Amino acid sequence: MHAFNLQAKPLSLADRLADLAVDALIDEADLSPKPALVDRRGNGAHTDLHLGLMHASALSLWPAFKEMAEAAVEIGEVDSLREAIGRIGREGEQAMLTTTNGVNTHRGAIWALGLLVTAAALEPQSSSANAVSLRAARLALLDDRYAPKPLSHGAQVALRYGARGAREEAQLGFPSVLQRGLPQLKRSRANGHGEQNAWLDALLAIMTDLADTCVLYRAGEEGLQTMQNGAQAVLDAGGSASLSGRRRLHELDQQLIALNASPGGAADLLAATLLLDRIERDGISQGAF
Repeated sequence: MHAFNLQAKPLSLADRLADLAVDALIDEADLSPKPALVDRRGNGAHTDLHLGLMHASALSLWPAFKEMAEAAVEIGEVDSLREAIGRIGREGEQAMLTTTNGVNTHRGAIWALGLLVTAAALEPQSSSANAVSLRAARLALLDDRYAPKPLSHGAQVALRYGARGAREEAQLGFPSVLQRGLPQLKRSRANGHGEQNAWLDALLAIMTDLADTCVLYRAGEEGLQTMQNGAQAVLDAGGSASLSGRRRLHELDQQLIALNASPGGAADLLAATLLLDRIERDGISQGAF
């Protein structure tokens, strides 16, 4: 057969969803300038992270996201999926840690994006952000008998401060994404601010209200208040597309770095926002790709 007659094999649903999840993580990492987070400018408030490591970590998670989507297609119902997804997620975390030599780059993102990928694969014809988030919440509410018992740093901080951690965020259907991130993304996009600025504004909108356990762990309530108030000040000044907003964004970056406060929880939820936005806009039914 002549080479020019060969056609690329269509992507499976699981392949496509894994691609979208990894793309969301890489786009979040590349987005600049993010306050105190790893981006194209540098390492933010981190000493153990850099952009290349974030890329390698994201790519290492592709097989886990694909396997989650495949499990959803094969099992086909929420109630029987939770423990399978938990096992795949823990295996994905180990692959990530092997890639990063033990550095936690995307543990929270595995939880959030893994649930969303699974929920999207369950009913690909029902791909609105609300519908996918609701199915993800149903999954997150189920118990996993094999989940490790020790609390993560984020869970410990959530208990100490009475904050909503990553688990609760998912169990509530990702309100920071549906009520903050996505609406701001769509507003900024509709106002012609450009895609990168719209993503930055979505991150800032999430930061205005999120009790980010990464910030609480590193900088306590002072860090959290600085993050929330500073993010709101950027949006009030016109957002990241305006000169005044950029000045405020630079100030917030410097303040959070001085406090060693990096909003990693908000970054994970921005990746979730980007993933849901793409699923909703482009669709994931077999006919869509």
